[in-house]
Amino acid sequence: MKFIHRVGYYLGGFSIGLVLLAFFLSGKNVSCDYGPNARTVKNIAIKKKAYSDKAKAEMFSRSIDSAALMKLIMTGNVNFSKSDTRADSCKVYYIENSFNDQNLELQIRNCDSLATILSIHSLGN
Repeated sequence: MKFIHRVGYYLGGFSIGLVLLAFFLSGKNVSCDYGPNARTVKNIAIKKKAYSDKAKAEMFSRSIDSAALMKLIMTGNVNFSKSDTRADSCKVYYIENSFNDQNLELQIRNCDSLATILSIHSLGN
């Protein structure tokens, strides 16, 4: 068989496979949370939230509601160099994001069934 025929068969099968894959995966909520940042954020997002008094005061002063805070968590970047990821019971993570043109840092204690937002403060101030 000539090389050009082999390439043609390969491309034909590959394109049929792509069409079938697109058909089976369309409409499904498929996510790819393999990176450490995505896994950590998803783990925090699915847990029940609690707020410290300091975090509640900061949320009130910055006009951040719980939905906006959830978006800050989901789209934020975890600063692993500042975070305490070696703790046995509850790990403490620092998530950085921006809200209303301010760079914010969230300090979150992530336990087995509860994620507690400890503080919200501006970065660089």
